[in-house]
Amino acid sequence: MKKIQFLYKMNSKKSWITCCFFNFLIASGIGLVMRFTFLFPLQFINYTFLLHAHSHVAMLGWAYLMIYVLIVCFFIPEEKRQNPIYSRLFWLTEFTVIGMMISFSIQGYAFFSILFSTLHIFLSYVFCRKVWKDCHRDKNFSGQLLSMSILFMVLSTFGVWCLGPAVSTLGKQNAFYQIAIQFFLHFQFNGWFLLAVLALFLKQFTKKIESRMFNNFFLLLVISVFLTFAFPVSWYISSEILYGINLSGVLLQIISFWYFYKMLKPQIMYFKAGLNQLTKLVYSLSLCSLFLKLCIQLVVLIPNLGESSHHIRNFVIGFVHLTTLGIITGFLFGVLLQAKLLATESLLMKSGMKCFIWGYIATEIVLFVQGGFFYFNIGLLRGYYTIIFAASILIVLGLFLISVSLLNKKQESVI
Repeated sequence: MKKIQFLYKMNSKKSWITCCFFNFLIASGIGLVMRFTFLFPLQFINYTFLLHAHSHVAMLGWAYLMIYVLIVCFFIPEEKRQNPIYSRLFWLTEFTVIGMMISFSIQGYAFFSILFSTLHIFLSYVFCRKVWKDCHRDKNFSGQLLSMSILFMVLSTFGVWCLGPAVSTLGKQNAFYQIAIQFFLHFQFNGWFLLAVLALFLKQFTKKIESRMFNNFFLLLVISVFLTFAFPVSWYISSEILYGINLSGVLLQIISFWYFYKMLKPQIMYFKAGLNQLTKLVYSLSLCSLFLKLCIQLVVLIPNLGESSHHIRNFVIGFVHLTTLGIITGFLFGVLLQAKLLATESLLMKSGMKCFIWGYIATEIVLFVQGGFFYFNIGLLRGYYTIIFAASILIVLGLFLISVSLLNKKQESVI
């Protein structure tokens, strides 16, 4: 009976989930247009403007809002979940996402795009305050991860507030301006997003977790997030001290995820037994992507490779997509499927997920292979732009099929 009531109440969030997937579809569609311009240049399109629109909608319209939805569903107490402020706040935030999508596409960084971006930050503060207040009694392990992720989200925005003074006094080419941008991105992706999806993932484990293992994992992970910020800083400030700090951060991060594995190992078989094949596939994708991210962070400790990782754009895009599409989106998909918030038996849903996964894998392979070609001065991979465009079509097709599945009224009772 409780499960039926839970699913019924989750049905009221279906429009939120559908909205997030449409944001993701739009962001991916913009990315596809960007890759199309390398095959057939379009004079009326400003690539840089589209890039800003793509990144903001993907980051704030998909990752941020989907995490928003799942936090409300899984962490906010039932009696407070019905507070209309969460619904109003969601749609106000979506309004800013639409504003950023349009304004960035037309004018890039200018008055309206900055206005909508700033409004989004203020709305995120309201959300953080509300969640912090409503979840203050949640002292379990997933609750601790959630609390720290919220602190990282607020901390990341300090980088944004530094951009204005940096531009007006030093200019955009100054190191401080670039570091401020990297500060925002680092603590968003490696702090707020990563810890939030890990909190949602741990929430799905029903059996008790050993506290000593969790405390070691949690403490080392949080410290490593701060220390590994030294790596992007080293792109603009040359210092062996920064290298040492980043080295320490990477090693601590690897140790922390070793504790993460040891912590969950006793429950893995029991956990997997309750998952269908599609959910297992998606979780495997996210965990493999996380493992690859740790490996890459180890590899770029080699000084020459560390410098190349910043200058070779294919490596940068591949790493960003590894984090956003592989780790963050992978965990979000897994939680949605495991909680039956997506129609797991729908053929459209299954096909969409598989298209997305194959598209993601194909684009990652092509991006890193091409990056390797540039690193070894081999040149351009034959048919590179055609291959990467074709692989990107799979991602867009997958998200389109998932979105259609969400709109299918026949599946409404499943959500």
